[in-house]
Amino acid sequence: MDKPNDNGRKSDGTFAPGNALGGRTPGSRNKTTLAVEALLEGEHEALTRAAIDKALEGDSTALRLCLDRIAPARKDSPVTVKLPPIRSAADAVEASSAVLAAVAAGEVTPDEAGRVMALLTAHKSMVEAGDFEARLAALEERQ
Repeated sequence: MDKPNDNGRKSDGTFAPGNALGGRTPGSRNKTTLAVEALLEGEHEALTRAAIDKALEGDSTALRLCLDRIAPARKDSPVTVKLPPIRSAADAVEASSAVLAAVAAGEVTPDEAGRVMALLTAHKSMVEAGDFEARLAALEERQ
């Protein structure tokens, strides 16, 4: 195994795995985080109640804080694309054509289509693995 040098790099210039130069041990927590947690120890309920009370009094910042915790902003949204059932690799090709047609028609964005295509690709791989397993079992049964 290639030993790291004084700057934590191996002879090929890449960084050695782990923490070759010392520093914090893996999994250790930042001192500031630990200090803040110690200050807040046992105060969570009181702080939450105070934020709710301020929000109810009309403090817009406290209201936004409370609402962000109750109903956080969605990172993505549902995408509606009519797809055929996918039971074979050929069905996956047909489904990807439907996704491309939806992009062309302006029904979904290219980014949304890309995420759906990634799902289709993963599903196609699972379908192919299932088909392979079934064919292998049939061959083994014949022998």
